[in-house]
Amino acid sequence: MLRGDNPAMGQVNLQKTRTGLNRVWHALGYSLEGLRAGWGETAFRQEAIAAVVLLPLSFWLGRSWVETALLAGSVLILMIVELLNTGIETAIDRIGPEWHDLSKRAKDMGSAAVLLSLVLCAGIWTAALWQRFVA
Repeated sequence: MLRGDNPAMGQVNLQKTRTGLNRVWHALGYSLEGLRAGWGETAFRQEAIAAVVLLPLSFWLGRSWVETALLAGSVLILMIVELLNTGIETAIDRIGPEWHDLSKRAKDMGSAAVLLSLVLCAGIWTAALWQRFVA
């Protein structure tokens, strides 16, 4: 009997029983579903649209592979943190709609993480643009 078949244990994620390429294939599907869900969030959608411009631009602006990696990586980190923040907010909302100090704290921390990643991204891009066009 699979663990998921035991009603006393509740429903178990079948991904836990998969192995090898089958597990990787299904994990890819879950990841794509996560990106689709993220697309439904305005902030992530705006960042993804900006990434369509900024990622190719990072290859033009970067003078070395390190600069290119920093420019492109800072954009990707921002998108990653936004997805994690959305995950936190979704989980908190799933728990319940009522106000709770810990729920507010978790959401505020997620928002702060997005702010810091945005500051990091803006700082890296500002420094690269300054170095390229002003210095």
